[in-house]
Amino acid sequence: MSTLAAFSAVVADATSQLGEPSFAKVLGLGISELVGADDVSVIRHRDTGAPVIEYSLPSKGRGETTLDRYVKGPFLLDPFYRASEVEGRFGVFGLSSLAPKGFKDSEYYRTWYHACGFQDECGLLIKLGHGSVNIALGITDNSRKFAKAQVRALHDIFPAAEALMQQHWGMLNPQVTDPSNLRHRLQSAQSAFGSSVLTRREREVIELVLLGHSTRLIAEKLRISGETVKLHRKHAYAKLDISSQAELFYLFVDALANHVGDEDQDPLLAYHGQPNRGQSV
Repeated sequence: MSTLAAFSAVVADATSQLGEPSFAKVLGLGISELVGADDVSVIRHRDTGAPVIEYSLPSKGRGETTLDRYVKGPFLLDPFYRASEVEGRFGVFGLSSLAPKGFKDSEYYRTWYHACGFQDECGLLIKLGHGSVNIALGITDNSRKFAKAQVRALHDIFPAAEALMQQHWGMLNPQVTDPSNLRHRLQSAQSAFGSSVLTRREREVIELVLLGHSTRLIAEKLRISGETVKLHRKHAYAKLDISSQAELFYLFVDALANHVGDEDQDPLLAYHGQPNRGQSV
């Protein structure tokens, strides 16, 4: 079957499922098989609330438990989430085009991508009327990554996938009001992380470390020297009572997962069972 015929079949199958619960599975799997990806998930980001996993291919690499953890906080560090929901970028993106230098040395990469079994990832980021959706495609075979031909094929089919996704979610009108506004609370908690004990500059450094920026890139962004970055990081680690990036990552994830305080309150206060002592400057 030619590529055009295969894609026509995918579009036909997906069109027949518009407005149905199986739509995300049919379109996601169809695109995955078309480009030879090993894994696929369809992740919808609502205007409020945590991400919704509309479909995920069951695999030995990524289980339900991993995805459950992802939607409770780690998604805030995901380059694909940040591209669409923070930077307003939509289209076809490979991981290497979105991730900062040093990302592969970050604990998020080591933890999440190891748990997924991913060697490479490519996402179709699509804007919806209320939020966005990511058709996340993964390669788990450590002998290959997405080839240029595969990426070109994704660019070619993107307009059709975009139109189908927008029509499907437009039909469902999925504007869901989350009383707790979990996503906003998590974003606020992320911004306030460490504010009860760290200076503003230490918090800036720690946030960039969590996002996977290298020491050199942090220095460029903050317009300080690499040695100053290392000093701020050392002081922040000491104040947080940690000694590594791995401990920082798990402290961040656990604090956000257990955050029940005010939106602008440091999640570490509730995590450690301490009263609000005010923010450091």
